[in-house]
Amino acid sequence: MAKASEDLGFDAFFRSDHYLKMGSADGLPGPTDAWITLAGLARETKRIRLGTLMTAGTFRLPGVLAIQVAQVDQMSGGRVELGLGAGWFEEEHKAYGIPFPKEKFARLEEQLAIVTGLWATETGRTFSYDGTHYQLTDSPALPKPAQSKVPILIGGHGAKRTPRLTAQYADEFNLPFASIEDTERQFGRVRAAAEAVGRKADDLVYSNALIVCVGKDDAEVARRAASIGREVAELKVNGLAGSPAEVVDKIGRYGAVGASRIYLQVMDLDDLDHLELISSQVQSQLS
Repeated sequence: MAKASEDLGFDAFFRSDHYLKMGSADGLPGPTDAWITLAGLARETKRIRLGTLMTAGTFRLPGVLAIQVAQVDQMSGGRVELGLGAGWFEEEHKAYGIPFPKEKFARLEEQLAIVTGLWATETGRTFSYDGTHYQLTDSPALPKPAQSKVPILIGGHGAKRTPRLTAQYADEFNLPFASIEDTERQFGRVRAAAEAVGRKADDLVYSNALIVCVGKDDAEVARRAASIGREVAELKVNGLAGSPAEVVDKIGRYGAVGASRIYLQVMDLDDLDHLELISSQVQSQLS
């Protein structure tokens, strides 16, 4: 899927970060770790950006995460982007013995400070941090990413804390699985938060993540929807579904409220023809 994405001219390949199936899927052959997968893809791809929507903050200590992401960035020649979220799916934590703290958002804020602080520390100097949840003492703050600044993505529907954290730490704000109306409202909150801390609102990238289900005709759309256990009518309301023309039109409506980047959630990883259709008849019509 990642190699096909590169060959077909897509800009990036992003992974979700989950260890347990959701819904009626059988869950086979089992989960793959997002950053281990991206490390392999870093060596097997040459052009596309690689990242996560979103790395679960509950899965990794911030110092370890900074090392992992920097290493994959080096392996890819500087093509990594880090989406970092608080973590939310309690069942997967129970299934694999991962602590699921009650105060996740405060931990996320400290994680962002630590990861970005480690990378920003000048080589030869040390980094220390004394927080409520994490403490670092005289870290050498190594290794460094290949990029001078790894783009940070923050996302979510929160009305206050999420926009504030985005304004403080992020290069991109991503809103997952939201309507056009909710997107316009949340983008406005983030823009206001950015300006409140002295940033230009347009310095941020604004993006959406939406499930995609495209077909040359109604029968193909229905077949692809059935293969992922979804209904066509529901997908048309909540995602990017239908003919290429329908999907292009809906992407344009997201663009009209400020989205400059769209992440397509592809659920059937074996359907490479789906990618080819999107490339040739959707992506080709977008400026």
